[in-house]
Amino acid sequence: MAGTTDRSTNESGESDESVSRPRKSSWKYIGPGIVVAATGVGAGDLVATLIAGSNFGYTLLWAAVLGCLVKISLAEAAGRWHLSTGRTLFDGWADLGKWTSWFFVVYVVIWGFVYGAAAMSSSGLPLQALFPDVMDLKWWAILTGLVGLVFVWFNKYAVFEKVMTVLVGVMFVVTVYLAIRVTPNLGDAFAGLLPVLPDETDSILNTLGLIGGVGGTITIAAYGYWVNAKGWTNTGWMKVMRLDNRVAYITTGVFVVAMLFVGAEMLHASGVAIAGGDKGLVQLSDILADRYGEGTAKLFLIGFFATSFTSLIGVWHGVSLMFADFCERYRKDRVSAEDTGSSGEEVAAGKREKSLPFRAYLLWLTFPPMVLLFEGQPFRLVIIYGVLGAAFMPFLALTLVWLLNSARTPREWRNGILSNTMLVVAGLLFLVLCVKQIVDQPWSEFF
Repeated sequence: MAGTTDRSTNESGESDESVSRPRKSSWKYIGPGIVVAATGVGAGDLVATLIAGSNFGYTLLWAAVLGCLVKISLAEAAGRWHLSTGRTLFDGWADLGKWTSWFFVVYVVIWGFVYGAAAMSSSGLPLQALFPDVMDLKWWAILTGLVGLVFVWFNKYAVFEKVMTVLVGVMFVVTVYLAIRVTPNLGDAFAGLLPVLPDETDSILNTLGLIGGVGGTITIAAYGYWVNAKGWTNTGWMKVMRLDNRVAYITTGVFVVAMLFVGAEMLHASGVAIAGGDKGLVQLSDILADRYGEGTAKLFLIGFFATSFTSLIGVWHGVSLMFADFCERYRKDRVSAEDTGSSGEEVAAGKREKSLPFRAYLLWLTFPPMVLLFEGQPFRLVIIYGVLGAAFMPFLALTLVWLLNSARTPREWRNGILSNTMLVVAGLLFLVLCVKQIVDQPWSEFF
């Protein structure tokens, strides 16, 4: 609870009283930012950026950079809420009315069912391309899902963070290597930082889509939970959290800009088009093999796997934490600081990973979606999934504006002009994209 955190103990064994003094921003503390960057950048983000480079060259480089800045503001706001109030983001949403709880639970149940199948397929695809004669894609997908389940089930946050950091290192090396290998035109790239729209039809919506699609959706909301799991539970960690968050989206920016370079140089310059979706990355590996040899193609597929698998285990861990928090609010035996002598938030952060709701949602993400790997995704469910997914980001941005400008947040840590501006811009941006997503759904076939 917010008012009982002064004497609790963080995971390094220090009392909150000793760490409530401001910590210097230091690289040695970086961790949750790496996790959110790794989880937020999935194969779909790389494909979208690759296609943007293929279609428009360097023209939309500025939009990719702006997308990172927008997500920095959202993740910083989520982390600031957790540290300044001692409460979780779901606690804040619940204060705004029961409608938030209904939206969240419907969202995570439907979203998790469809996303589970998509994440497993995305992780299995590069493995099938690397080992084509071993087994079919659906079995690779199931294997990655089971490995992710076992890994998250039996490991605490500290181990999870270390593995994510290694996989991010693989992603970083591969994407930067490819960007250098295609020999980008730096003059055109710098020109692409000027906010210019392409001449093509629907260029505004394409640009907004690129801005909104850079680096994560619900994983941004999970950032505050990873901050608490790290042992950061009060405002003494605020400077550290802000540095950590910037590192997250600078890393995301490197991934996205590198793939835009590849799209601009390899595809746009030669007029080559690739398919949308994860299969576009397999197609890119074939192009890389023809141009640079099998070694480069295999290296890219390893990076593709790291990108997809970090998103899988990141969601398996982060969204399960959020679901466990949702369930805790309605459990009669919910952990309280008055009963334990320590911070309710911190007890929750330590026990949530082993709780029944956490593990139940892990199972939900893993086993029911396997049906979709064999049967295909049901049409109506996919439409609902798309609409709920599009609605989540404006929900997150606008509720953060609401919470961080209210008396629920200590005055010192409420939004300033810059934060309010960024969050409102983000909310409006995602609201436009949400409306477009809803309008574009084939509703006539739904009924």
